Amino acid sequence: FVLYFNKDVCGYPLSIFFIVVNEFCERFSYYGMRAVLVLYFKYFLQWDEDLATSIYHTFVALCYLTPILGAIVADSWLGKFKTIVYLSIVYTIGQVAMAVSAVHDITDSNRDGTPDNMTFHVALSMVGLFLIALGTGGIKPCVAAFGGDQFSEHQDKQRRTFFSVFYLCINGGSLLSTIITPILRGRHLK
Repeated sequence: FVLYFNKDVCGYPLSIFFIVVNEFCERFSYYGMRAVLVLYFKYFLQWDEDLATSIYHTFVALCYLTPILGAIVADSWLGKFKTIVYLSIVYTIGQVAMAVSAVHDITDSNRDGTPDNMTFHVALSMVGLFLIALGTGGIKPCVAAFGGDQFSEHQDKQRRTFFSVFYLCINGGSLLSTIITPILRGRHLK
């Protein structure tokens, strides 16, 4: 298995393609969810503008603070690869929790279209956001360095190209999700 991923494809380590695609998908997922998060708070959880905005900004701040923890975990305990794998799983569980928390029917026992137990939805949402913040914190400080580690000394040109494509994918995933998610949400409301 490991030997297969150590192969070169067009002069690049095969693992690089997985790293780039994974990072594109992770950023697409994160920014897509963020694009409609305040709307979810206001219209599904029925929070007022101030609370929705406060929780949103707290979540974003946590996402940008947790990479410090992710770097410490990677450098002193698990290493980059295990940190990325384990915290990607945490991240995925967080996204699943957020998706499940938005399903009306889970607590709509009388089937009137309104959840009967908003506490469940709020709690699951907060757990989901916390797990996403932890997950993204573990991924951010490790992925670029891990990608750079895949190249040997004689692959300077390929390493430079990787970082250009890597950051293109990060920004492309962010841009596309910020455009596509509201469009999809708008179609759902029609």
